[in-house]
Amino acid sequence: MAPPVHSTIVEVSLGAPGALLDHWLGGLVAALAVWILISGVDDLFVLLVFLRARRSPVRIPTDEELEAAARRRIAVFVPCWKEGRVIGEMVSHNIAALRYPRYDFFIGAYPNDAATLDAVRALERRYGNVHLALCPHDGPTSKADCLNWIYQRMLLYEEEHAVRFEIVVIHDAEDLIHPDELHWINYFARDYGMVQVPVLALPTPLREWTHGLYCDDFAHCHTIDLAARQALGGFIPSCGVGTGYRRESLERLARAESNRIFDPASLTEDYENGLRLHGLGCRQLFLPIQMRRGGPVATREYFPRRFREAVRQRSRWVTGITLQAWRRHGWRGGWRQRYWLFRDRKSLVGNPVSVLANLVFLYGAGTWLGARAAGGVWGLGEQVAAPWLWVALTVNAVLQLIHLGARTVSVARIYGWRFACGTPLRLLYGNWLNSVATARAVWSFAAAVWRNQPLVWVKTEHAYPARTALVAEKRSLEEILLGSGYLSAVELLEAKTSAPPGKDLAEHLLEGGWIEEEKLYEALSLQHGLPVERIEPRQVRPEVARSLPARFAQEWRVLPVKVERGSLHLASPDPPTDELHDALRRFTRLEIRVKLVTPANFRRLADTLL
Repeated sequence: MAPPVHSTIVEVSLGAPGALLDHWLGGLVAALAVWILISGVDDLFVLLVFLRARRSPVRIPTDEELEAAARRRIAVFVPCWKEGRVIGEMVSHNIAALRYPRYDFFIGAYPNDAATLDAVRALERRYGNVHLALCPHDGPTSKADCLNWIYQRMLLYEEEHAVRFEIVVIHDAEDLIHPDELHWINYFARDYGMVQVPVLALPTPLREWTHGLYCDDFAHCHTIDLAARQALGGFIPSCGVGTGYRRESLERLARAESNRIFDPASLTEDYENGLRLHGLGCRQLFLPIQMRRGGPVATREYFPRRFREAVRQRSRWVTGITLQAWRRHGWRGGWRQRYWLFRDRKSLVGNPVSVLANLVFLYGAGTWLGARAAGGVWGLGEQVAAPWLWVALTVNAVLQLIHLGARTVSVARIYGWRFACGTPLRLLYGNWLNSVATARAVWSFAAAVWRNQPLVWVKTEHAYPARTALVAEKRSLEEILLGSGYLSAVELLEAKTSAPPGKDLAEHLLEGGWIEEEKLYEALSLQHGLPVERIEPRQVRPEVARSLPARFAQEWRVLPVKVERGSLHLASPDPPTDELHDALRRFTRLEIRVKLVTPANFRRLADTLL
């Protein structure tokens, strides 16, 4: 589930005395105070539930227990529309990082999306566990429609290969999957029909306010809100990514909904699936944020980094979670479910109210400063200075400060206190952004209903993390060498023991004859998610090889081998670094794609072409 797209801020409580100077503003201040009081008490209740039930609802397994659990076959679904630029990096990196051994990627694409089709077919040729799921019609439709066709492709694969996938995990084309995520989902899927792993934004600089707001929202929601939902027995919405479904749960959905596992008419099929599964009595688990190996066990990704893109995404969330779900499901269920439906839908009022509260504060502050400058008396306005209102405003101020403190602590736990210090200012910025998104959602939904038109997939532009952000998520070379059977544990220990201090392990293995060059580079290919190829000089056009200065090519150990569809393909015996990419920007604006070649292959290319 996306974090609730709403926020309430304390300024109306502080600015109200200035606003009371005008008679007509008195009624507005009273109405705002009442709503913010209701919302503040609601937030306080959720916080108290979280604090009272801080212990995990399940016993957290050790690494050894995760490894020892019976390993079910897992299908990872990735729906795509116009993702040709990122899907290759996403799949290659995650295959390099994931420690779980039994999984396959099923990637959905449309016939009229040639770039994505080409990228997925290239992945199919490279990896035996990547499969294209081609939708039978042009896109875009809805994400749910694409997921349904991926499911059908999985069924066909099962028939062709006489296998059965016992767990389905949903991800998007920009996701950085935690190396142990599939282990966690596999472990808990024994007892739960749906397991949701936390979702957190990747860190960005303080100056990026829009993406920083996503960092705040998801840190707060996935620390407090979802944990409180679980403690109260409420339904757990899927977050759209990092969600594992036990196969039996999906089959129950299919039986209940005429084979529509993912509702193609829904803009937020993830949210609705959580609601529908809860109604069918399916056990759901939100896995609390666990810090392992120096970071949280969570799906990480970049969210929109510009205001307009964020408005597009958040308007889809508001439309699907509040308006569409309200129209389709009403207020069914017990008091717990109705309470969480209220929390999910209160953004329809809360978002515009938050901006209105900020404007009232600015007006009140301005009139107060004006009165001070003129030497006048700052009155309260008899008609609106009711004692109950002052009590409400004071309580509101305290409640909002508590809410802000909880949000800041949640952010600091993930991103550190320096970043968390910006939380109050980003909350103000979020009030405005969320209000614009809500207005757009209401307008588009009303227009669709009026014209009797379906709501379509509003695509968000995706970016995949830079190489430096991926380093910590990769499996070590030692782990790959052992897991792939290239070296035994005894051989690896002997090699490490004999290596001089500071010596690169890969280089030492080659020089000592511990491993053949080709096998070492197969392991490096798996580690870095890069293709390893054997390239002959006759395959490279001389003018392409000379597209970079010879001195630069020799210094950085890179050689241009092909220019294709706006990309410059380089051969190198070394995995690329961000420093290399920065240096290349002096010579080309083409997208850089690196192929690994063995040192012997690179020397042969350089001697012939340079």
